[in-house]
Amino acid sequence: MSRLTPDEVLLGLLKAQPAHGYELLETFRDPAHLGHIWNMSTSQMYAVLKRLEEGGLITGSEIPQPNAPARVEYRLTERGEARLERWLAEPLPPTSIHRIRVLFLSRLYIAALLERPADAIIHRQIAACQDQLAEIQAERARTSSPIKALTLDFVIGQLEACIAWLDHCQAHPLPNPGRVHQTTEENN
Repeated sequence: MSRLTPDEVLLGLLKAQPAHGYELLETFRDPAHLGHIWNMSTSQMYAVLKRLEEGGLITGSEIPQPNAPARVEYRLTERGEARLERWLAEPLPPTSIHRIRVLFLSRLYIAALLERPADAIIHRQIAACQDQLAEIQAERARTSSPIKALTLDFVIGQLEACIAWLDHCQAHPLPNPGRVHQTTEENN
């Protein structure tokens, strides 16, 4: 299984608008945005930005600041945009509960931010979970081990609950998080 990284999430944020590291970090810390999904330190953020820039997925340029050190503002490159598009359209999303909580919710957030319909993302996740559920149910029917049966029953329950929650996601699409943030700021 591949490493869980925020790379594509950062690419999506930069597609929405160029930003410097601190602005990006605030989006990951704000519970109204990605704060309940990711936990990133400042050093992690800058390490990821460096890796993305070295990979040619983003480019940074210094922006002078009055009475302060220059900030590096990052932008998405064509290569970065292609990777983001592949991630948003991933045909076989992971079905582990942890990866659904992190990657699926991140995809929904980015799709909403970019004002793209999330139906296909949700549909692919439901299909992947339904396929996994069918495999686990078939394995459960074949097992004679009591402990394995209990374990598989647990996984079956998780997948069934996840599919019900995904149906809920389909019925209640996310609003654009940028607009939610602006509305909150305007009301203060």
